[in-house]
Amino acid sequence: MSYELLIQHGSNIMYPPTVEGVTIEWERKGQPGKLTFEVVKTPGLSFQEGDPCRFSVDGTPVFYGFVFEKSRKGNNPNVIKCVVYDQLYYLKNKDTYVYTNKTASEVIKMVAEDFQLNVGELEDTGYKIASRVEDNQTLFDIIQNALDETLKATEQKYVLYHKVGKLPLKSLGNMKLNMLVDENKETGKREIYIAQDGSHINQWGVLQYYEKLDSKANAEAMADALLDLYNTKTRTLKLQDVLGDIRVRAGTLLVVMLGLGDINVSNYLMAEQVKHTFNDGQHLMELKMRGGTFVA
Repeated sequence: MSYELLIQHGSNIMYPPTVEGVTIEWERKGQPGKLTFEVVKTPGLSFQEGDPCRFSVDGTPVFYGFVFEKSRKGNNPNVIKCVVYDQLYYLKNKDTYVYTNKTASEVIKMVAEDFQLNVGELEDTGYKIASRVEDNQTLFDIIQNALDETLKATEQKYVLYHKVGKLPLKSLGNMKLNMLVDENKETGKREIYIAQDGSHINQWGVLQYYEKLDSKANAEAMADALLDLYNTKTRTLKLQDVLGDIRVRAGTLLVVMLGLGDINVSNYLMAEQVKHTFNDGQHLMELKMRGGTFVA
C-alpha cells in the first residue's frame, strides 16, 4: 500500500513525506471532511493556509481540500502539523433563503451555484417542497432541512458528501458496499393527522412525534411515512481497528456480522462517522454505525 500527499502553492507542487499517521474523518451530516497530517520542514517545502491539498492511496485520490491550520508540533520547529478541510467546510456559511416548489436536489444546486461550490452527480430526490423560509441559517442546515422534509414525506434518505473536489448526492440504497465487517476485525384551522401502531403502544407505551405543517397537502401520507420511519428500535455500534477500505465514508451501508453477547448483529448498518488512519503501511478504520430503521 502506497500513500501520496500533494500540496500546491501557486505553481509549485510538493510531495512532502509524512512523519506519522495520516487520518481522514468523515461524518454523515453537519461537518466537513477533515484530513490531518504532520510533515518535516525541509528547505524546499513552502505552503500557506488556503493552499489545495490532495491525499491518494495506491494512486487513487481519496481526499481533496484546503489547508486551514498550520502549527509547529510542540517544541520541534522542524515538524509542521496541518489540518485540511474539504469543500463542505463552506457550508458553515450562513444565509437567508426563501424558496418554493423545489426538490432537495434543486436546493443543493441553488446553494452551490450561489457559493461557487462544485457539485457532482445529484440524484433526483423527486419530492417538491411547497415552500420554506430559512432565516440566517447555515448552508448545512438549509440543505439538511430540505433532505429531512424529503425523508419525512417519502421515507427516502439521501447522503450529501464530498468526493475529491465535488459534492455528490446519493440515496442511501446506492451507498451499499459489498464489504463485510465481522469478527475478523395557514387556513385559520388546525387539523391533526394521527397514525399509530396499537401493538407497539402496548409494548413501549405512547411515544409521540408532533409537527406543525405549513399546509395540509399530503399530511395523512406524511403521518403514515413518519410512523414507518420511527416505529422500530434503532441501535448504534462503535467499531475500532477495522481493516481499512478507502470506499467507506459516512453514509455508506456495510454488512456487519458480529456476536455481541446479548445480541447478534447480521444486517446492513449505516456508517454515521468514519475515521481512517494510515500509518506504517497499515490502514485501519474506526466506525460509528447505526442500524434498524434509519432515522434522521
